[in-house]
Amino acid sequence: MAGYFGDNKFKLGLFGLNCSGGCTLSAAPEAWQANWPDIVKVAQMGDEAGIEFMLPIARWRGLGKSWVWEKSFETFTQAAALGALTKRIGVFVTAHVPLVAPVVAAKAIATIDHVTNGRAGLNIVCGWNTDEFKMHGASLDGERRYDQGLEWYKIFMKLLSGEAFDWNGEFYHLENLVTNPLPIQKRPPVMSAGSSSSGQEFAAEAADIMFTTMHSYEQTGDTINRLKALAAQHNRSPDIYVQSLYVCRPTRKEAEDYYYYFAEEHADPEALAYFKRQKSATLAQRTREGSSAADVATITRMRAEGERYAGNFPGMNPIIGTPDDVVEEMKKMSALGLAGGALVFLNYLNELPYFVQEVLPRMERAGLRRKV
Repeated sequence: MAGYFGDNKFKLGLFGLNCSGGCTLSAAPEAWQANWPDIVKVAQMGDEAGIEFMLPIARWRGLGKSWVWEKSFETFTQAAALGALTKRIGVFVTAHVPLVAPVVAAKAIATIDHVTNGRAGLNIVCGWNTDEFKMHGASLDGERRYDQGLEWYKIFMKLLSGEAFDWNGEFYHLENLVTNPLPIQKRPPVMSAGSSSSGQEFAAEAADIMFTTMHSYEQTGDTINRLKALAAQHNRSPDIYVQSLYVCRPTRKEAEDYYYYFAEEHADPEALAYFKRQKSATLAQRTREGSSAADVATITRMRAEGERYAGNFPGMNPIIGTPDDVVEEMKKMSALGLAGGALVFLNYLNELPYFVQEVLPRMERAGLRRKV
């Protein structure tokens, strides 16, 4: 994964394959079921098409009474399995900091990196759903989770340096730390997503790849500038991505009608309410007070009620239209300074073939990607 997945101007990933519902809040009957044979087919299709990476969601239960995320595959074992069944695509794991010891993560990442001949990556998340943490007998401190996450990250990276050491920090007191083998990659890429100011500051210090939310081109441009400035304080220059829901059809009307069908008519309000409730309960005080533009945007999303297209996750950028429409949006996103985006579909197996057939060649002609 040299250069974090190669030199395409606008890179692509598959987001949320491992969970039922994927990254939509829709109860439409054809919504993604996350059956293993289908996951393998999509992973191999993406691999052959030159899609750069797969990014799973680390989940332990569904969104309340909804079926969304009720079924999910564990991300470390999935990455090893899919890595062995593919040839080129990057395979990320997603690790909850309080639930995975850094020495376990280091050993697992190195294992996956050897299985895949250097295609492993780590997505660090610090947690937000207290119901999931209770399943592990763990607690979640919304005020200090990113402080713990940063200490966890430093231990993880020091392990991958190959030295033996003790660690006596604020959150971790560990003895005789060492790991062998080391990853094939000198530094497997680290990813983190942050919408609040605290999350963005953590990602700026720890992540090679930063995910953010997109609501408008103006807001996204401002966010990119803020993230780059934060990262520059740590002498870092990460790639910045957004996650987008794609509905691509031969005509714009077909795309808009289908989006309305699954994200409005079949939206899952219980899943959305549960998601917002759990997210809001663990926000830091500075976010609740709207200390920054990022915090204000986060609070606004969590408090919004009765919004249209509730089947689209809060913060998920919808790209709806023909293949030409989709590529035009990608060109604008690239011009803002985004390195790429994560692909979300209502049903990956049904919709990815059309995307590969119609959108990728247009991206090549637009100079966003090279032919595989």
